[in-house]
Amino acid sequence: MARQKTIITCAITGAIHTPTMSDALPYTYDDIAKQALDAAEAGASILHLHARNPEDGSPSVNTDDFAPFLPRIKQATDAVVNISTGGSLTLSIQDRINPAKTFSPEMCSMNMGSMNFSFHPLANRYSDDDWKFDWERDYVKNSDQNIFRNTFRDIKEAADTLAPHDIKFEHECYDVGHLYNLKFCMDIGLFKAPIFIQFIFGILGGIGPEVDNLVFMKRTADRLFGDDYRWSVLGAGGAQMNLATTASQMGGNVRVGLEDSLFISRGKLAEGNAAQVAKIRRIVEDLGAEVATPDEAREILDLKGGDRVNF
Repeated sequence: MARQKTIITCAITGAIHTPTMSDALPYTYDDIAKQALDAAEAGASILHLHARNPEDGSPSVNTDDFAPFLPRIKQATDAVVNISTGGSLTLSIQDRINPAKTFSPEMCSMNMGSMNFSFHPLANRYSDDDWKFDWERDYVKNSDQNIFRNTFRDIKEAADTLAPHDIKFEHECYDVGHLYNLKFCMDIGLFKAPIFIQFIFGILGGIGPEVDNLVFMKRTADRLFGDDYRWSVLGAGGAQMNLATTASQMGGNVRVGLEDSLFISRGKLAEGNAAQVAKIRRIVEDLGAEVATPDEAREILDLKGGDRVNF
């Protein structure tokens, strides 16, 4: 049986890292669009997108902050656009799914459960005078009080609201319990096969970034979903490239990007998203696998097609 090609997802900016942490982190409309296009050119077939306030780089779920860059990306590349539904740790599910409801992308992310979600240790790397913008310090330092909320009711509301749009979810599973949540949701008909699972490792509040945990999560998903799922791996921070490489050799897909790690190698900041995509593509191909094109990713994941989005 021929080996399935490897899908590379690139998460361009996210909602964790702040402008102080890296000059490469995009937050203006132009920078988000340019880095997305560069990542696609480097080999990413899926672009996972958040929006930012272009004045100070703070995370945004305002559709007015998506509208300036989404059409530019669509016009310049055939890469699949994936819009986050987790762009804020404090807003309601209705607010968080509004960009996906408005723009009807081919894909969007969906956290498969509530969890502690913190990145407050990052604040210890900077003095009070280091921060570029006033909002950054407290945003990072106070994340130790955050609960990312996605209850079963929240998940159902998101699934029901977005069902008419035929959007494929990137089911983000931060721990093994999230796989069982997803199985329950499959059993009651919220999602249809083939589902796409993003195993996430290394976020404080979720499962740790050890290879043993990847094997355990994969084995559990095999038991729960059989042939009805496709999978990818996101390793946060320093785990990014190691876990992506391991996943690719296990037959999985991979996710990189400045949302997940600001670095290209130990202690060295990445110059941009495209550098991370180029690196993992080189690794995947050097180890004997082929990288999927956007249309091949659409076929593998059973997506609706780029002609059915609303941007």
